[in-house]
Amino acid sequence: MGQSGKVCVGAVSGAFGVRGDVRLKSFCADPEAIADYGPLTDESGARSFDIRLTGQVKGGFTARLSGVATKEQADAMKGLRLFAPRDRLPNLDDDEYYHADLIGLPVFDTGGVQIGTVKAVLNHGASDLLELHRPGSPSTVLLPFTRDAVPTVDIAAGRIVADPPEGLLD
Repeated sequence: MGQSGKVCVGAVSGAFGVRGDVRLKSFCADPEAIADYGPLTDESGARSFDIRLTGQVKGGFTARLSGVATKEQADAMKGLRLFAPRDRLPNLDDDEYYHADLIGLPVFDTGGVQIGTVKAVLNHGASDLLELHRPGSPSTVLLPFTRDAVPTVDIAAGRIVADPPEGLLD
């Protein structure tokens, strides 16, 4: 998953407000834990950020990153992927599990809200799809089972964290 023992634990999705806060998506099985793994770095490891969660928004959190004090600086962070050293994270096995292990697991968005339960794992050639049963809906939705759309599968904790493509769940 990560190069040189780093794991992507979240991403900045944009600025929030005018004081330099950012919108933060957490890819951690326990979404709030992202603040405990700091300081987090960018992919190259050149820049490091302490993180303090300041609130909750749809699909994630609002947070302060050290060194980011203005809306312009926060805007410039949009799309930044945040990494933590693997040894700071709870022990996760490698990306190996049986599809049967995924059936019935709850799926949460990057803000910790449950968006569905895995009904089936489908393969239509290119990549696997997770068929999600949505709470209170008779229909299912197909979620691409890719690293981008499903950053975290935590069999031990019995949960999946998804960052569905824009509009998929509307």
